[in-house]
Amino acid sequence: MSSTVSSLQLEPALPAVAGADVAVPLANGSQVPYANFDYAASAPCLLAVKDALDAALPLYASVHRGAGHLSRMTTRAYENARQTVRRFAAARPDDSVIFTRNTTDSMNLLASCVPLGTTVVVFESEHHANLLPWLHRHFVVRLPMPRSPEDAVATAADVLAPGGLLVVTAASNVTGELWPIDELAAAAHARGARIAVDAAQLAPHRPLDMSNVDYLAFSGHKLYAPFGSGVLIGRGDWLRDADPYLRGGGASKTVGSGTVIWASAPEERHEAGSPNVLGALAISAACAALDAAGRPALAAAEERLFAHLRSGLSSVPGLRELSLWGPDSPRVGIVSFVIEGWDPHSLAQTLSDSYGIGVRDGKMCAHNLVRQLLGGTDGSIVRASIGLGTTRAHIDRLVTALAELTTVRAAA
Repeated sequence: MSSTVSSLQLEPALPAVAGADVAVPLANGSQVPYANFDYAASAPCLLAVKDALDAALPLYASVHRGAGHLSRMTTRAYENARQTVRRFAAARPDDSVIFTRNTTDSMNLLASCVPLGTTVVVFESEHHANLLPWLHRHFVVRLPMPRSPEDAVATAADVLAPGGLLVVTAASNVTGELWPIDELAAAAHARGARIAVDAAQLAPHRPLDMSNVDYLAFSGHKLYAPFGSGVLIGRGDWLRDADPYLRGGGASKTVGSGTVIWASAPEERHEAGSPNVLGALAISAACAALDAAGRPALAAAEERLFAHLRSGLSSVPGLRELSLWGPDSPRVGIVSFVIEGWDPHSLAQTLSDSYGIGVRDGKMCAHNLVRQLLGGTDGSIVRASIGLGTTRAHIDRLVTALAELTTVRAAA
């Protein structure tokens, strides 16, 4: 899963997001256009996604369960969405593509399918969606936060064994740093183990490539689609042999008096009940729009914008950027920081109330990682993350606001 992005001279035409011109109220009674720096939590919906849903709603009907014309059209659209997502992830032809609610749901589904007794290796620095699902039914080896990408590979290799599973993020939701997925996958496979990758933060920013990855998960709401859709993609054997994640219609092939024969295809076996058809169509439309815009070009444009953000933040007095592996570590458009003398929540609230700027504060559902980044103390941080609707003007407003606030606080 390569993270290399070539530098392009011309800015690509960026897919438009809904709500780009939304104005928000300030504490003084005025309004300003919203500057959204919380893409890592939830990205706004692409206009292409909205258009796709507007077109689908008049034709919306039961899926997999009707002979009527609209039912057949909806079923065909739903299954076509599965193929679009497969292409977006550069998955293998025989990989299963299962629609879920989000990345957390995907990882819990996979955890329910991993054979009992499997040794699962996971780093303590993982997002909770990637750390917690394994703890209740598997033998888990929890590795400390690695000192470098090379240390991550060496540490994982030391404990991986045949039949095991390495679970790792592709890009940190706290620092944006890219993990060495190709090297970790090679280490796992060399020892007869598999690798599952949380690509929630990678998918909106970089092209995907599953050629070396056994399982991959991401969420629609981070990929410019509305809430409630996610995907688990991967090898079918564990998914096919496990009990259904949910029990009900669609997951069952034959039901008798006291007997059930479950569907054999993982997509049927683990998608019981009426599926979130609109969610699947939304995530598919987002995948198609990003692919059509050119993923490498979009990533290169983001890198230039992100460099402008980091350069500006570096000029703010008392601001300390947080990092796993240092300032030169490759990353997607996410930066977390603390500012001397400012409580993170108060800072985030002030940015919103006085400047119309939205950032995230807290522990980012990665308590262990944030604790270590803060030197072992419990506390919160501020995160600014960018995406397709971010402009240089937004960045300049954020940097100016932080500079003003730190100057006022220093003078108080």
